[in-house]
Amino acid sequence: MTHNIYLYIFVMAAVTYTIRMLPLVLIRKEITNPFIRSFLFYVPYVTLAVMTFPAILSETGSLWSAWAALLTGIVLAWKGKSLLQVSVCACLVVFVLELFLV
Repeated sequence: MTHNIYLYIFVMAAVTYTIRMLPLVLIRKEITNPFIRSFLFYVPYVTLAVMTFPAILSETGSLWSAWAALLTGIVLAWKGKSLLQVSVCACLVVFVLELFLV
């Protein structure tokens, strides 16, 4: 059993290293293709959204408070508020709704 754990750790480390190393080795010049540049520009935002969206809807006690916080966050982000303001307001919405709905 212990032998398999070390094998799993080694495979995960090799895959992670390979994914990070290959672009540095294979791409030597500046990327000029506008589609690829646009794609690489939005990768961090999409990754953050994919990680946080399920947590927004599943970590509250009520689905109603989760949707209200999500809509609050979308509206405030659309209006150009900072990440701190958006997150604090969304947390306050969840707190208030959970306080009165439960």
